[in-house]
Amino acid sequence: MEIVSVHSRAETVIPASLTEEIRQHLAKFDFSACVACGACSSGCPTTNAPDNEGWNVRKVIRMLAYGLVDEVVASNFPWLCTGCGRCAYACPMGVDIVPVMLHMKHLRPRDKVPGVLQKGTTNNLESGNNMAIPRDDYLQGMAELGQQLSDEDCPGFYVPVDRMGADILFFPNSKEVYGDFEDQFWWWKIFYAAHENWTVPSEGWEAVDWALFTGNYEGIRALAERKISYIKRQGIKRMIMPDCGGGSYGCRTGMKSCVELNEENRVNFIYLYEYLQELIQQGRIRLDKSVHAGRRFTWHDSCKHGRELLKHYGQAFFDEPRFILSQCVDDFVEMTPNREANYCCGAGGGNWPGPFEKQSAFHGRYKADQIRRTGADVVVVGCSNCRDQIMKRLPKYYKDLKYEVKYLWQVVAEALVIEPWAEEEAARAAELASAQWAAFGIDPEQGL
Repeated sequence: MEIVSVHSRAETVIPASLTEEIRQHLAKFDFSACVACGACSSGCPTTNAPDNEGWNVRKVIRMLAYGLVDEVVASNFPWLCTGCGRCAYACPMGVDIVPVMLHMKHLRPRDKVPGVLQKGTTNNLESGNNMAIPRDDYLQGMAELGQQLSDEDCPGFYVPVDRMGADILFFPNSKEVYGDFEDQFWWWKIFYAAHENWTVPSEGWEAVDWALFTGNYEGIRALAERKISYIKRQGIKRMIMPDCGGGSYGCRTGMKSCVELNEENRVNFIYLYEYLQELIQQGRIRLDKSVHAGRRFTWHDSCKHGRELLKHYGQAFFDEPRFILSQCVDDFVEMTPNREANYCCGAGGGNWPGPFEKQSAFHGRYKADQIRRTGADVVVVGCSNCRDQIMKRLPKYYKDLKYEVKYLWQVVAEALVIEPWAEEEAARAAELASAQWAAFGIDPEQGL
């Protein structure tokens, strides 16, 4: 629908009536507090994105204040929003804009959700992962890759599946299970070096939450319920929140909803930053900085692990990753701005797998400038979407950018001093692995 009244000063905007459901939801946000100062738009890198010139946060908020919900829902703007929260961070009146954009996504008919996001969400809810990877294919891959790591670097290693009473539950990312296979080795090496009692699920193992990206409230809660049920059924002590910023934020949101319905749904979890810091401080892993000598590192603060997590849950991971890096590298330089004021990479809110590539790259222009100014050889990230955006998309559009991108856990794994398990421990693990894979009908040597 063309929004003539917004683009033409000659026409008067007539406030529209809303359904009671939408009116009640939007009443949670005090649009009347908006003073139309434009701070939100100046803080939002999506303002005036290609093919969306003239669209910005200030304009959208004013449209919603006048009841022009259908026009906003029909536009691309909510889908270009990465949910980074910089608009709300800049707002002098405290209007929380990110959940407003999420609700605009929620109101879009499911068959009109752009790109592959709805298909991925449906796949996850129905099959347990975004790509609908069959259970046997997933288990076969875990068995073969685990055997490879055991043969090459970590004698006795295997991937424990559905282990009862595990201390740590870990969720893989489907893109790694499907294609970036050896990216899984980083976490596996850490678990091996720490002698961790860990496990992954045989089903419902997806780390990424595209339900959050599509505004699917029921889906967000269903994915969280799946994790809660598994933790309780298996007697898991703690879950590592998924590394994907959106995945962990969606999980946290869904779990909050579940706990509000029933306090017995509360389970223990730990974020990856807390976990890695804990391993280092407890002396469970040893690190050798010399591995990274001669290279300069910088850190990208993930929006959903920082600014947005702080705003909505009173928790942010700013100090922890910097401590972890200080144990792994000597040459570290900050981006400016950083921490709460940091710029989004442009991939959040589903913009990495979404269909708006050039708009996502436009959003990331400030991130490109930040990295450029550091002169860093390596950009370290704590989110899979941030990693793909900074590693693949930004250099495609900003061709002068020259750097390597590493996960935080990759930097840790590369600096690990790995001591092979004692023969008895490795032999016992081999027995457990053999029994596990036989029970699943999987042969770890099949593809090797």
